[in-house]
Amino acid sequence: MKASEVPRAVAAAMSTASTLDLSVADAVVLHDSNRLAVRLLPCDVLARVAHVAHQAGAEVEVEVARQLAQTASPVAELEPRVEPRVYVRDGFAVTLWAHYEGVPSRDVAPAEYAQALERLHAGMRQIDVTAPRFTDRVKEAQRLVGNRAQTPELSGAERELLTTTMRNLRCAIDDRGADEQLLHGEPHPGNVLSTKNGLLFVDLETCCRGPVEFDIAHAPAGVGEHYPAATHDLLRECRILKLAMIAAWRWDRDDQLPNGRQLGREGLSQIRAALDRYGTDTHR
Repeated sequence: MKASEVPRAVAAAMSTASTLDLSVADAVVLHDSNRLAVRLLPCDVLARVAHVAHQAGAEVEVEVARQLAQTASPVAELEPRVEPRVYVRDGFAVTLWAHYEGVPSRDVAPAEYAQALERLHAGMRQIDVTAPRFTDRVKEAQRLVGNRAQTPELSGAERELLTTTMRNLRCAIDDRGADEQLLHGEPHPGNVLSTKNGLLFVDLETCCRGPVEFDIAHAPAGVGEHYPAATHDLLRECRILKLAMIAAWRWDRDDQLPNGRQLGREGLSQIRAALDRYGTDTHR
């Protein structure tokens, strides 16, 4: 979120909570990316604030979280003192969540991460939510790369690398005909809270349908080895596809992630290394 918009977004979160009879005297910004995460005090509620243009995604997230709460899945819970929905105020979409105190920093073992992800996938198989296929998200990244005005800093060779990688791997994964289910979409460490209740997944607006390997590809290296149902050739393809998608987003001229261009360059290098390592069978 643009720095100039943060004060308004924080004010929208505070006024929304106050209107719902939650006690709000202060707000602390915890995270700022495409959405703002704000801890409201003393009610101790986490507000997630996005531009109202992202209201549909927020509504999906709330519905997924609401249904998963009935399955004992490892996800952050919606704030129980208010109606679970998206609140619109001053051009922002606001959702309210329980706040969790983090535990002291620690390295999460791949086996623990895999077990939490398996539990999440098990819960997602029990709920009924309309979500796009993972290929729709790939196509969004492909359109971005194909739009030179939106990605002006990509060279011709870099654009071709991303275009070819995403097209061919999307087709290769589709051709495998693997079982598909509802997925988190981006269960990387940035979307996992380490709490006294164990690992909890957040940011559910990226939900999509696809093979579980697409989710595992976003997890740290080693997690796939502890996920019994994972097919390793498919996981390898999903990991390279993930690298290409993330690299595409980092070259968006409107990307606001700190060090985004550096991460984009690193992504291109990782894609080249992966394709060289696994040979031409990965890019038909």
